[in-house]
Amino acid sequence: EQGRRLIVRNGHLPAREILTGAGPLEVRQPRVRDRSPDSEQRVRFSPGVLPPYLRRSRSLDELIPRLYLKGISTGDFSEALQSLLGPQAPGLSANVVVRLKEQWSHEYEDWNRRDLSHRQYVYVWADGIHVNVRLEDEANRRQCLLVLMGATAEGRKELIAVADGYRESEQSWRELLLDLKARGLAVAPKLAVGDGALGFVPSSDMILEP
Repeated sequence: EQGRRLIVRNGHLPAREILTGAGPLEVRQPRVRDRSPDSEQRVRFSPGVLPPYLRRSRSLDELIPRLYLKGISTGDFSEALQSLLGPQAPGLSANVVVRLKEQWSHEYEDWNRRDLSHRQYVYVWADGIHVNVRLEDEANRRQCLLVLMGATAEGRKELIAVADGYRESEQSWRELLLDLKARGLAVAPKLAVGDGALGFVPSSDMILEP
């Protein structure tokens, strides 16, 4: 307007500390001011690399579940992260990890209830993954993860299902496949392959057949 820039720098927001994989990092976000006469047309600056209320970097958010899957107990997280990130690693107490675990559980439940009526797979791979997890109950030591992968007609691979099962029994695979069918996976694949998953073969013959 009249040869002047409408959008100009306007100082910085208060400094805040972001916990990264290299340790705590203090950042200052620049502010801008839009001097357009029309308030409805004014630009509001919000950097994509520094979302509001961000306290941990994405790399650190990916590190936490990896440590959990490696067997780090909730009470040992703070000490483990301080060893990796330094003694000034804040905001990662046992309570924070517990809340993250609850969030992961909700995300898994939502994903595990998603509608599959619009999905169709040409090929399906099934396998059971046995993990080295400390389980007190003798019966639970026979548990494994049942994993089902699929390939679409366009060649895109997708994770269809992950569920716990008793070894790789026919009953466990049947329950998983019936759940997928109930959520809309109605069209059978052209080929279904089970890598040593003996319980998958008879279950797939009964449930995945057109």
